[in-house]
Amino acid sequence: MLQSLKIRNYALIEHLDIDFHNGFSVITGETGAGKSILLGAIGLLLGQRADLRMIKSGQQRCCIEALFDLSAYDFSAFFSEHNLDFDGSECIIRRELTASGKSRAFINDTPVTLTELKEIGEQLIDIHSQHQNMFLNKEDFQLRVLDSLALDNKELASYKHLYKIYIQAQEHYRKEKEQAENALKEQEFLSFQLQQLREAKLTETEEQDLEHELYTLEHAEDIKNTLYRGIDTLENENAGIIGNLKELQKNLEAIAPVYAPAEELKNRLESCYIELKDIDAELSDKAEYVEFNPQRLTFVNERLSLIHELEQKFHVNNVVALIELEKELTQRLSDIENHESRLHELETNIQEMERQLDEIASQISTMRVQAARELEKGMHEKLLPLGMPNARFEVSMQSNLPFMNSGKDKVAFLFSANKNIPLQPVSQIASGGEISRLMLTLKVMISKVVNLPTIIFDEIDTGVSGHIAECMAHMMKSMSQGGMCQVISITHLPQIAARGDYHYRVFKTEEEETTTSHIIRLNQSERVEELARMLSGSTLTQAAIDNAKTLLSSQD
Repeated sequence: MLQSLKIRNYALIEHLDIDFHNGFSVITGETGAGKSILLGAIGLLLGQRADLRMIKSGQQRCCIEALFDLSAYDFSAFFSEHNLDFDGSECIIRRELTASGKSRAFINDTPVTLTELKEIGEQLIDIHSQHQNMFLNKEDFQLRVLDSLALDNKELASYKHLYKIYIQAQEHYRKEKEQAENALKEQEFLSFQLQQLREAKLTETEEQDLEHELYTLEHAEDIKNTLYRGIDTLENENAGIIGNLKELQKNLEAIAPVYAPAEELKNRLESCYIELKDIDAELSDKAEYVEFNPQRLTFVNERLSLIHELEQKFHVNNVVALIELEKELTQRLSDIENHESRLHELETNIQEMERQLDEIASQISTMRVQAARELEKGMHEKLLPLGMPNARFEVSMQSNLPFMNSGKDKVAFLFSANKNIPLQPVSQIASGGEISRLMLTLKVMISKVVNLPTIIFDEIDTGVSGHIAECMAHMMKSMSQGGMCQVISITHLPQIAARGDYHYRVFKTEEEETTTSHIIRLNQSERVEELARMLSGSTLTQAAIDNAKTLLSSQD
């Protein structure tokens, strides 16, 4: 429950420290005193979007902080999931705004995102404002009410998780099918391209090898003449290097006995002789194979022309890229051929998910039907004391509809306040006062099954008065009994204000340059004055005071 609230420099509030208590609390005050400002500050703590204009004029920063006692509730999973400190009891939420546009949020002094703030806020406080009465007309709100009573959170969460995957699978199937259709259109062209590349039978080094061979073929005569001249230089009978070198060896060998260095020089010449003989043999071998071959030259030219033509056609720079392209085209055509099997696999998967969704949706529908009957019974019982003895309330359900995020059901709340008036959708028949009573009754029923620490009613008594107001006050107080739900009601009706366990008054003071809102907890005598003012207006009369005392004493 909400234990305390601190507000600094928010709208008309300069400095506010207020403690709250378990049970049923009421907040009263004149119109414009600052009750909506108080709710706006609490809304910021629950993750609502910040408006920098709400920083008090002349100030650079505002801060709202609330202390919650969670010892009676199980919030350990939330704090563990978000890695937040928690002693199992107290939770402090703080929101700070600066005039520069910065907004920061903290849970137990740890910075958190607004998403995290909203997540815990939805579990801490339910603020029911006047505009929320309009939610009663919306199908999704009516369905949420029914689901909160059906206690099918586990099944619904499982369904929504699977439904999300199902939608993604459908989108995947749609894209795959679209790709398959587009691929089929270009299959013939891709096959033609692949056939050209396959027929070329390219190898990675072929282009470079052919270019070298082309150079050799084009200069075959020059190469052959050069090689033969080399052979002649080495082998010529009169001036050949090899013959002269052999002659020099013999001469050195002859003087070696009388000139020692000649032996070493002869040995070195032997190495040169062996190397030159090897070169001579290689020159002869290469000269044998070098010849001008017009047919081969034509083939090489044609082959290179084909390669260059393919490179130009496919916008690549070398034969390696052509080979990679051939692999890519092969894979693309293989993918096209596999599209049908993949589509079949995806379709089978979708059908299985539909089977599972249908099974879970059927379970959810069964629980909703049971909850609908319980809701109808409870609404009838609780509307009787609220001045609606002839009221009829019915939950209309359409089931087995196409899959939706919430299942396969549509819900409509039907209502009639008078005899002989047929049931019609709530939005078409209920008046403002009837809507208020319907919403309160729904909240009472929901509070019995949803473990919500704090509920704030902002003028839910709109359109009612007198005895009906007393009955509504009794219902709100009954919600707060048992210690599990703290109820706070902002009201203009003395019949409701008198029933509160605690009474707070919002008021504002005006000085020369500023107007400031305040909130205080009233003691017994102050409560009498406040109730008397609510009964008679600004002028207090003894009759109003006596009436206020009677109202308070009747609540004991």
